[in-house]
Amino acid sequence: MLSRLFSRSATPEVAAPAPDGRSRAVVDAVSPVVDGGRFAVKRVAGEAVRITAHVFTDGHDVPRVMLHWWKDGSERRHELPMKLRYNDEWHAEFTPPVPGRYVYTVSAWVDTFESWRHELIRRVDADDIRLAARTGAQEIKAAAERASGEERDALSGWASALEEGAADASMDATDLKALALDEAFAETAARHPDRRLESHFAAELPLVADRERARFSTWYELFPRSAGDTAGEHGTFRDVEKRLPLIAAMGFDVLYFPPIHPIGRMQRKGRNNALVTEPGDVGSPWAIGAAEGGHKDILPELGTPEDFRHLVRTAAQLGVDIAMDIAFQCAPDHPYVKAHPQWFRWRPDNTVQYAENPPKKYQDIYPFNFESTDWQGLWDELKSVLDHWIGEGITVFRVDNPHTKSFAFWEWAITEVKRAHPEIIFLAEAFTRPKVMHRLAKLGYTQSYTYFTWRNTKQELTEYFTELAQGPGKEYFRPNVWPNTPDILHAALQTGEEAVYKARLVLAATLSASYGMYGPTFDLMDYKPRGPSSEEYLDSEKYQLRHWDWSAEQGLRPFIARINHIRRANDALQSDHTLKFLHIDNDQLIAYMKVSPDGDRAVVTVVNLDPHHTQIGWLHLDPSEIGVPADRPFQMHDLLSDQRFMWRGSHHYIELDPHRLPAHVMAVRRRVRDERDFDYYA
Repeated sequence: MLSRLFSRSATPEVAAPAPDGRSRAVVDAVSPVVDGGRFAVKRVAGEAVRITAHVFTDGHDVPRVMLHWWKDGSERRHELPMKLRYNDEWHAEFTPPVPGRYVYTVSAWVDTFESWRHELIRRVDADDIRLAARTGAQEIKAAAERASGEERDALSGWASALEEGAADASMDATDLKALALDEAFAETAARHPDRRLESHFAAELPLVADRERARFSTWYELFPRSAGDTAGEHGTFRDVEKRLPLIAAMGFDVLYFPPIHPIGRMQRKGRNNALVTEPGDVGSPWAIGAAEGGHKDILPELGTPEDFRHLVRTAAQLGVDIAMDIAFQCAPDHPYVKAHPQWFRWRPDNTVQYAENPPKKYQDIYPFNFESTDWQGLWDELKSVLDHWIGEGITVFRVDNPHTKSFAFWEWAITEVKRAHPEIIFLAEAFTRPKVMHRLAKLGYTQSYTYFTWRNTKQELTEYFTELAQGPGKEYFRPNVWPNTPDILHAALQTGEEAVYKARLVLAATLSASYGMYGPTFDLMDYKPRGPSSEEYLDSEKYQLRHWDWSAEQGLRPFIARINHIRRANDALQSDHTLKFLHIDNDQLIAYMKVSPDGDRAVVTVVNLDPHHTQIGWLHLDPSEIGVPADRPFQMHDLLSDQRFMWRGSHHYIELDPHRLPAHVMAVRRRVRDERDFDYYA
């Protein structure tokens, strides 16, 4: 399979034929496009894709513009006429019906028939009209030769009628012009254009259509080994099954596990990342591999492969995808280390180079060497890991630190996987530099982690999410925002204040169509850091078992269920590109709006960023932005509190007490009943 990506022809490439110099239509600036077509634009199957292009020609002739699209590998091609908007910008839409890879491009030609009609409309002199009719007859005859059957006969008859009318001095020029501009005949002629001098856009552009969960998803992360009923006992997949109804009821549709593989014993880390272990220490799940097996095996304490398959099936019945963690790294006692020593970097002292991110050291983890002389064998084996878990029913992968692995490998592996399984979703856990994160998204990652955790002020949030929603990355970078992870307990959460947790939850759930949380630490507001200025959890589950209260009413769970229900019930919150920040005259209040894909529904969110004090402000919302006449009242329905506010005009009073509710999530109700709706009104 590697040869498909990297093979080179043994013979020189044949130069493309020079374009016909008589082709006068110019096709330019087709969009959307990512890096000139080097990478694919991303959409969702069933979602209309709007294509625009700049098309023009010299002089005053009229171009005819066509959008072409097809499923990659299919012989069936689709063609749609594009419409002129303004300033030589043309547009059309197509809808990829199923997940997969698609291709689109644009072509155009000078439409001599339509150019003739365009000129004739403006002619008023009788002699000019008669001459133009004769010219048109020639165009129509040519169209008739390209037609067949009844349409050929109809066009031939029309051409003859124009010739005869032009030669008949008794025929009124106005009637002749009307005959020449007959719409029914024109539609027939338009179906048989002369495309010999057709111009084509310079590239065929790729598009990946994913399933809907790629655009809108709600993730919950838990450690299966901490899912048990009894403190100190190792949890199992059967224990996780007991938690599924609660997780589904809270509104989560993706349940993500850290690695579930055998954990290395050599260099195993103890509690709180201690270098020396004590009896009973379970180690880090990311230190993968031991005598029991490696990346295709399951930690025996969690259960059997059949237990895992049963869990996956049970979750699916509740509408929940199980997401696997893919961490391409090894514990020192992983079978790969002995069987394939060439896949690792060796130091001068004949020991394998372990992972480091100074000052942090991960003595229990060996990274792969992607410059190995056996790189092809390494690639094939790593892809076989993905294939194995797909065979076990997994369709979602969260990939650990993909930016520390070969970019070329990811492009090949993801392309090959999605070629056979277009429903697969890849989430990149890459908290790294922006350009690196964007490159991974371009290479094929479906969703990407973000910097949301570290964006806390109004200015930070506004600038960052405007970039995500409206910047060039919107065509390929799908954000998935998390207020916390097993590695990140931000200082803002370390006070344990409920208002902070609720505000961060509302921001995550309404700013981004996809968000996740690491639980039960978030829903139970576990807030203690490992030490001063640390973003790591004290007694982190990464290194030890934890025991949690799984009752539905504990902590933030009712509030989480409420916000996730709001997300599911309001399609305005299920995409990112309509996000617009609204002016509000208080820096402790942030306000923004999203609208539904059809523009008919809107949700306005206001969040108090101050967890201690009530904040007030005046919000500017022009009624025209939500389709309400300026002189009409409209209702704002707060979906969190179920309060309803009657608004009129453009300036609206906001007051938020963080100790009651730190946010409004308001659906716009444009229609307000009045006395005319009353049965007795007459």
